[in-house]
Amino acid sequence: MAVIVSMLRGVNVGGHNQVKMEALRALYESLGLRDAQTYVVSGNVVFRTKAGNLTALAKRIESAIDGTFGFRPRVILRSTSELKDVVARNPFRTRRGIEPGKLLVMFLESHPAAEALEQVLQINADPEEMHIDGREVYIYYPNGMGRPKLSWLAVEKKLKTAGTGRNWNSVIKLLDIAKKLEAADSR
Repeated sequence: MAVIVSMLRGVNVGGHNQVKMEALRALYESLGLRDAQTYVVSGNVVFRTKAGNLTALAKRIESAIDGTFGFRPRVILRSTSELKDVVARNPFRTRRGIEPGKLLVMFLESHPAAEALEQVLQINADPEEMHIDGREVYIYYPNGMGRPKLSWLAVEKKLKTAGTGRNWNSVIKLLDIAKKLEAADSR
């Protein structure tokens, strides 16, 4: 069975779209997704599945959440190998002084169009830095994410594809959970 990392957009943020992680795990299990584990309360779920079509699976999870909790968040899925690749492609990985809590990875639903990429890459938000690689956008906020010049919501809008952001600490933890779940499966 493949191990998949699921990231929900806009769950338990600002008092909206409230979901208890225990209920979310139960929902995933009810969909035949096995060994569901959550990480923090922002809608991160790691699970095993036999499903081959992740796009269809994401839509199925979105519909189930809507039917159960009354709202429909975007669900972004990545396999363990895709998440390993996200970590390996981190454009800041060799730079000293990068604080993990200030590095955001936006996981996009689909690849942005070439002209949308051009528009986004022309945004100047110095001292913040942005790199786009495939379906991921890496943004470093040296002064923190509290009052950024470069809003990831604005970036997402220009890219014309939905996404959800996770800080680097969360990305690493989700990968760790996924690798442990894979290792347990191979025993």
